[in-house]
Amino acid sequence: MKNWKFWLGLVISLVFIYWAVQGLEWSSFWVAVQSAEYGWLIPGVVVYLVGLWARAWRWHYLLRPIKAIPTNKMFPIVCIGYMGNNIYPARAGEVLRAVILKRKEGVPVSASLATVIVERIFDGVVMLAFVFLNLPELALINSDSGFVGDIQSLSIWGAAAFLGALGIFLLAAMFPKRTAQIGLWFIEHLTPKRLHEKITGVMNKFLDGLASLRSPANVLMVFVTSIVIWLFETGKYWFVMHAFDFEVSFFALMLMNGIVNLATTIPSAPGYVGTFDKPGIAVLEAYGVGTAIATGYTLVLHIALWLAPTILGAYYMAREGIKWSDSLRTETEN
Repeated sequence: MKNWKFWLGLVISLVFIYWAVQGLEWSSFWVAVQSAEYGWLIPGVVVYLVGLWARAWRWHYLLRPIKAIPTNKMFPIVCIGYMGNNIYPARAGEVLRAVILKRKEGVPVSASLATVIVERIFDGVVMLAFVFLNLPELALINSDSGFVGDIQSLSIWGAAAFLGALGIFLLAAMFPKRTAQIGLWFIEHLTPKRLHEKITGVMNKFLDGLASLRSPANVLMVFVTSIVIWLFETGKYWFVMHAFDFEVSFFALMLMNGIVNLATTIPSAPGYVGTFDKPGIAVLEAYGVGTAIATGYTLVLHIALWLAPTILGAYYMAREGIKWSDSLRTETEN
């Protein structure tokens, strides 16, 4: 609670929530929520969990050059990580799953975090692909809206950021010795001498975590798997849509999925409160969905996306007897 990142995220979330509910007709919103057919959430959650299993398989593949760990052992750790992202600030779940993997399998935290960052970069590239693929359709549907132009501008900047990061990581993976030399120069010139040995060790372990990117076939596999993962997640959007009285195309939901997940990279309160909701509502409104229904759908979708991995992650964390304590946090230093 004393962390400034927590308070910054909370303020940003409150701003997005206010923005989302401004002008909302609450009576129509409650009608939309109360009349929804919630049975459609069951296949939606199942599809989402299949996608979560695919994430565990992708992580298993990224870690394979370091240590081959079966996907069934990775899945509980992935669930715990996503639970952590949902209830702790600053995406602490990413560090949490790296620490737990170190405890259980002996994989260095810095190497695990390297693979986690690679995951996020590929996720960002796929999300941007979803956005770019559907921008022409959105422009035709709502060409008078400034929202389209905003998305286009943000997508261009986002593409530059994610593709630039991907390029840097690929170069670092292909030329580890040269990268280590450059990194060592910065360490020696920009950090205290007493920390050189420790930072150098972390850097070398981090570079080990990029080993899976040294093969073009591996890079292609990670990219294809990332597409499959996000198509499964869009499948949940599609099932939950059937619980409400509106219909848009699967491609429209791909666009919504891409935009809301890119928006959740903005600092926010735990669980991406507000930063998920306002962009999702705006996309549906651009497709002509009423504000009340769009808000009800986005809220229910958000809760469903939050609840499933959080309950599952909490179960696995309790089963392992793990608590997010000071002793656990100190393990991130090794």
